[in-house]
Amino acid sequence: MRYLFLLLALWLPLSLQAAEKISVVTSFSILADMTREVGGEHIELTNLVGPDADAHLYEPSPDDAQALLRADLIIANGLGFEPWLERLLASSEPAGKRIDASAGVVPLMLEEEGEAVPDPHAWQSLTNAEIYVRNIAKALVALDPAHRNDYERRRDAYLSRLHALLKKADTRIGGLPASQRKVVTSHDAFGYLGQAWQLRFIAPQGLSTHDEPSAADVAALIRQLREEGVRAVFVENIRDPRLIEQIAEEAGATVGGTLYSDALASAGPASTYLGMFEHNLDTLMQALQP
Repeated sequence: MRYLFLLLALWLPLSLQAAEKISVVTSFSILADMTREVGGEHIELTNLVGPDADAHLYEPSPDDAQALLRADLIIANGLGFEPWLERLLASSEPAGKRIDASAGVVPLMLEEEGEAVPDPHAWQSLTNAEIYVRNIAKALVALDPAHRNDYERRRDAYLSRLHALLKKADTRIGGLPASQRKVVTSHDAFGYLGQAWQLRFIAPQGLSTHDEPSAADVAALIRQLREEGVRAVFVENIRDPRLIEQIAEEAGATVGGTLYSDALASAGPASTYLGMFEHNLDTLMQALQP
């Protein structure tokens, strides 16, 4: 009987530990969706910047700092996307492990105010999104090796869906003539998408949404669109549509719909990462196809 009690004493803490979920904090909604897909029932997820919200302009709350202090794993985008998170981490000094989902991505370098900076919107490439998902799965396995098989199974199932969408995008965009590959959006968030499929994205704002474009910048863009015969411009879910609507009207272009750039939708098909990408693909093709 004494041996039975000893076995129970050893087994009970292990069983309780196995039942505990990893506390994970993600910086914004796209990372939250990817992490939820891989982590499944084994994680307790807290996301900071929610759907339809602008992570460039986010101001963290005291609750966010508390969530970071409780976290076993903190998943950021990196590439300079969340300067507010860097300040929050520096002030709160959480004990949890922090990773950048974009680690391993070859960044596009763009000029901002005379300085070369990385474009942080790497998730707009499905190839880069695979890197994100693999980094997330690797971090979960490192923290919770007991559920390695579950994490890797869910990762592989998700990547199978991602690869199918990539094949679909290759087929659909590949048929666009060169003259129909110019796109106007609110801010410069689609460079990786443009790089992957030879689409040219033009925007009145740069990589961040902090600074509004000047009247001279907007006027120059309108002249450019008229001269180049750009057919469609697109609003973004995180931005006020009025500027783009004004540009479209004065340039003689059509508002082709809403694209999701830095955040998922609150509801509907674009409320997941793969759904968001497919929505953007459908919206672009509907407006750009001759």
